Amino acid sequence: MGAGRPGPFPWTGALHTGLCLLRLPPETFWAMTPVELHAAAGGLAPRAPVLSRAGLSEMMARFPDG
Repeated sequence: MGAGRPGPFPWTGALHTGLCLLRLPPETFWAMTPVELHAAAGGLAPRAPVLSRAGLSEMMARFPDG
């Protein structure tokens, strides 16, 4: 695969997510587009902010262990 080209579709992960985790009936799973499966699995939900090193240091100062 060349630079910038997508790899093969991740069938194993998609099948596991749709049929095992989401417990979709096979007919529903096969009728979905990849974008719909991504959305159903929570892929469109906003991501939680990541704690920065400064934020971690501040939290450690405010709430020291022991």
